[in-house]
Amino acid sequence: MSETTTTAPADGTLPGPDGAPRCPWGLSTEDYLAYHDTEWGRPVHGDDALFERLCLEAFQSGLSWLTILRRRETFRAAFAGFEIAAVAAFTEADRTRLLADPGIIRNRAKVDATLANARLLADWPAGELDALIWSYAPEPASRPVPRTLADVPAVTDASTALAKELKKRGVRFVGPTTAYALMQACGLVDDHLAGCVARGTGTR
Repeated sequence: MSETTTTAPADGTLPGPDGAPRCPWGLSTEDYLAYHDTEWGRPVHGDDALFERLCLEAFQSGLSWLTILRRRETFRAAFAGFEIAAVAAFTEADRTRLLADPGIIRNRAKVDATLANARLLADWPAGELDALIWSYAPEPASRPVPRTLADVPAVTDASTALAKELKKRGVRFVGPTTAYALMQACGLVDDHLAGCVARGTGTR
């Protein structure tokens, strides 16, 4: 997450509405402020929950995350709450419905990947997606703490390895950059800046 519309001081943070320091991108809109403070970087577990994040990160590819964030509820409605079993049962009629739904991103390749991934994951044992993704979470002590947005990577060795393993297992539309965005969003890594009030609020 690197979007920002303002310049940060030397320590990288900016004061929020309550005066507490935050990552600059989290202050650009009210939507981002709530997401930054309550979700981003906090651990997400459960196959369906991780499937949702995997799908949304894939839909975000090439777009602003804000576009996805503001449509998240319509995405959830369109994709049956991202329950893997439910999406796996979608028919051709559902695919047609999705491609005509203005409330989501009507990208044919991304819709098809979401449906294919659901069918694939429906055959995995319960908990396997969670275990696979979290097996790539690095030890916190092994990662430098970012002090400015320039210190936050877009891709890492771990995200490259995760994307490679997911692809090997048949999961579509997840490259190293998307995999790292997933790791950030789901709390596998904590990329809140060192001085940010939200840093360290998540626990594994």
